[in-house]
Amino acid sequence: MASAAVHHHLLRPPLPWRPRHQKLSFSLPPLPPPPARVRSSCPAPACLLAAHAVAVAEPDLVPPEDERDEDKEDDQFVVVAFYKFVPLQDPRAEVASHLRFLEGRDIHGRIYMNEQGINAQYSGPHKDAMAYANWLRKDHRFRDILVQTSPALSGHAFPRLKLRYKPSLVQLEGGSSHLPLVDPSMRATPLTPSEWRERLEARKCFDMSSSKASGDTSGRNLLLLDVRNDYEWDIGHFQGAQRPNVDCFRSTSFGLSEEVMDPSDPLNGVDKEKTDVLMYCTGGIRCDVYSTILRKKGFRNLYTLEGGVSNYLKTEGSAGWVGNLFVFDERLSLPPATFRPEADGGDDNKWVGRCYACGSEVVELRHRNCANIDCNRLYLSVLRVVCGGAGRLLLWGVQEGPSAAAAAARPPEIHEMACLPRWI
Repeated sequence: MASAAVHHHLLRPPLPWRPRHQKLSFSLPPLPPPPARVRSSCPAPACLLAAHAVAVAEPDLVPPEDERDEDKEDDQFVVVAFYKFVPLQDPRAEVASHLRFLEGRDIHGRIYMNEQGINAQYSGPHKDAMAYANWLRKDHRFRDILVQTSPALSGHAFPRLKLRYKPSLVQLEGGSSHLPLVDPSMRATPLTPSEWRERLEARKCFDMSSSKASGDTSGRNLLLLDVRNDYEWDIGHFQGAQRPNVDCFRSTSFGLSEEVMDPSDPLNGVDKEKTDVLMYCTGGIRCDVYSTILRKKGFRNLYTLEGGVSNYLKTEGSAGWVGNLFVFDERLSLPPATFRPEADGGDDNKWVGRCYACGSEVVELRHRNCANIDCNRLYLSVLRVVCGGAGRLLLWGVQEGPSAAAAAARPPEIHEMACLPRWI
């Protein structure tokens, strides 16, 4: 029985014999070590591909510092201003072309065009704002435009974009379409900021009626003419310039008076042949326009500040200038350091305005809007102002300071004073 106990698997036929493979031996060239700046805790062969991937992708994950600075600058808001007198055959078609270019770009402001050229003031991120100016410069008619920029720290300085055809590029009584604006010989001679400064420094004693530049033996007179509004002069002006008796450029009438004596007109009675009239305004366009009127009136020696006060403050600093610069946007007032931060005007640049209502000093050179929403006019005042009808002003609220509590206890004061016209 024992012999019968045979395991069945022992009865299976043996598998056919196969020769065993020889053990192959070969060697691979050594793998290059990972780059020194890529660290890994895994073995080199396994992490080699990942290490190279990281090395390639690293510049995209962490952009260079200069690229980050450029991106930051592109996002910063600026205000851009420029103008150009040039014949345009079809200004309405030009407007349509400009609107197409600005589609999708974050631009707010006022851009006017007509047969005599373009006048633009707008705000936007630096990238979009300069893209429009650079696009315009590609047109040979506008390649030499002077583009001026200033920071807009609170974002847009204009509520919306108005780009349209306008019969007059600036507001002027009777319009400006009849004036020879596109003829450079009919406009005043432009002076660079440095040339303007030389003129200012050449005169030490300035008299508005017969101003002679000191050291000038030619017998010529020099008159500094502020071609702006009175409220603009109130917060800043060139030393020696008479406060203009004008509350809106539309009604400017310098040199047009027929009266023998008119103290409100700085050009009244001057020698048109021997008087050098130096005209200035914020950006230059008002001077260019008004100089053509004075040319027709016989004034031969007319000069303008190229690019206006804004260009002067950026180039020459505040030399000869006192106070701030009024601007026609939501910022209203800009100190000279806005245009040239490294320049310090010192004590010579300090200017103290006067409250329109009570005559006291106003250190903050910035206008306030009337609290009456039906008025919304601009006032330079120590307190908040609301017009009370019939040309009256009521002081509303108090300014911060030690006298605030005492002023708050007083009833509103009524001042007999005509409301100023709106600045826009």
